[in-house]
Amino acid sequence: MLTNKYVVTIGIIISLLGMNSAQAWAEKKVGVFMFSEETRYAEATKGFKERLSESGFGEKKVTYFVENAGGNKARAAEIVKKLSAQKLDLILSLGTSATVPLSREIKDVPIVFSVVYDPVDAGIASSWKSSGNNTTGTSPLVPMNKLFDSLKKIAPVKRLAVLYTPGEKNSETQVRELQKIQDKYQIKVIPVRLTKKEEVEQLLPEVLRSADAMYITGSTLVNSQIQIIIDMSAKAKIITITHLEDLVVKGVLLGVTTDPYTEGRLAGDKALKVFKGVKPSSIPIDISTKNTILLNMNTVKKGAFTIPAEFMKSVTRKIE
Repeated sequence: MLTNKYVVTIGIIISLLGMNSAQAWAEKKVGVFMFSEETRYAEATKGFKERLSESGFGEKKVTYFVENAGGNKARAAEIVKKLSAQKLDLILSLGTSATVPLSREIKDVPIVFSVVYDPVDAGIASSWKSSGNNTTGTSPLVPMNKLFDSLKKIAPVKRLAVLYTPGEKNSETQVRELQKIQDKYQIKVIPVRLTKKEEVEQLLPEVLRSADAMYITGSTLVNSQIQIIIDMSAKAKIITITHLEDLVVKGVLLGVTTDPYTEGRLAGDKALKVFKGVKPSSIPIDISTKNTILLNMNTVKKGAFTIPAEFMKSVTRKIE
């Protein structure tokens, strides 16, 4: 027979478990912060929402507050203040340029990020196993050796121009990673610093004359001028390559990529754990391990590129 002492203790435990369960399934207020209009951010958000909906957190259970900085850092800072003032249960942050200021300013709300290339290098997290703070998330990091491997198979590239923007952490990281392995692949990396949209058309003619191929980083500024870059590169018969799927869809010739929708779903898994009371610092940051090789066939035709038959066998998807 249980004594009154044990009955009371069991009652308290059951009560606490009931409270935790109720808290986990209560209606949630989730902020969504995108740095720009890039398709990859929208796809990741879609994957995130669908994953939550599948687990019982559909439209009736979650209210989303969506903010977009339009690629403007001043606007991003204003959004961070706005989100900080709201009583949110969680924030989904899309992109490095959104997550860096958000993680610096907001310490009392769980932040789940997605499409952040290297959160450790960007100073968002202390390590991939544990952020050491209120963040966790997913990364589209593609090992640069895989990118160089594909580049070498498609053409005898010797000089690779890398379009990047100083101050955009993901963009800077990609330049450094490429420079680390350039000697091994005997490909000279030529960093091309771009700080204003007008510089793209001004500098590109000289860049195209001095390089065999061009790498498009995750720079918001560079991505905003992607159509000009694609058109000028194809006309000059210069190979363009990226790690971003949406840029290949827009016309970049070759991509070694991850799927932003899948990244968003992985971020959704992490949000569900947070809803159950798990601290973000206890949830490891995931890198999408499945890489795909994309080839834009319209750009192949436009630039009259000759693609080796052996390389075509390795192409995962052709963009027609």
